[in-house]
Amino acid sequence: MTLTATRPATAVVKPPVRARRGSFRWPLWVLLALASVITVSPFFVMFVVALSPPGEPTLPARWPESLSLDTIVDLLSSSGFAGWTVNTVIYALVSVVITLLTASMAGYAFAKKRFPGRDTMMWAFLATLMVPSQATLIPMFVLVSGLGGVDTFWGLIVPTLANSQAVFLMRQFIRDLPDELFEAAKVDGASEWRVYWQIVIPLTRPILATLGVFVFLWHWNDFLWPLVMAQSDEMRTLTVGLASMRTEGSSLAVLMASAALSVLPCLLVFALLQRYLVNSIAMTGLK
Repeated sequence: MTLTATRPATAVVKPPVRARRGSFRWPLWVLLALASVITVSPFFVMFVVALSPPGEPTLPARWPESLSLDTIVDLLSSSGFAGWTVNTVIYALVSVVITLLTASMAGYAFAKKRFPGRDTMMWAFLATLMVPSQATLIPMFVLVSGLGGVDTFWGLIVPTLANSQAVFLMRQFIRDLPDELFEAAKVDGASEWRVYWQIVIPLTRPILATLGVFVFLWHWNDFLWPLVMAQSDEMRTLTVGLASMRTEGSSLAVLMASAALSVLPCLLVFALLQRYLVNSIAMTGLK
């Protein structure tokens, strides 16, 4: 009788699912890193050229031997750039405040109030999104010019306040708020203004912050309407001023310094309100 020893079968140990998934994700990581470098590189070159000493060779020909703030200091000391910045801040901030106020009021009315023709009025208002802004440029300029609004702040700001997209976003957000809150406030004797100020505004802070970022960026970077309305150097905004510097033959370092300084407020606003922006986009994806 012979005994045969059997070898135990070798157990095949599989790597964890997370490890296997990670091994297949590195091409995606490389692609994302490459896309990030391509996206950031123009801003990097802009800041390097802006910080290069005047008259010395810099990017894209060669790396500068030193960096200095001389160009930026000279630019900030010029009255033209400071005036353009003040005009842009007024144009953007006043537009943001009034747009958020009017859009939240209109969104509340379209979402929670019942009146004849409400939906028809809403969709007719929303249909204006289909009309290109370039098509309304000349009629709007003729109207504002006839009212004496050329080269004035009100002529620059008022025609841009009617924002159907902002009203639609506010209406969609307020419509999802529970009706019991508003009914309880009415039972307690709250006026319409108190309901709007103490219920609607606190509950819509995330969408107001998100909308504020978009409206600020849109007005800060707006070029066509300020180009038409701001015809004197004292009323120019940053975008129009930068374009005029290009035509007047300013150096590349001055142009890049102007562009870099004009970008900083946008980055600051995004850094302050990005939490609300990300949360709002995440909530939109969950609905």
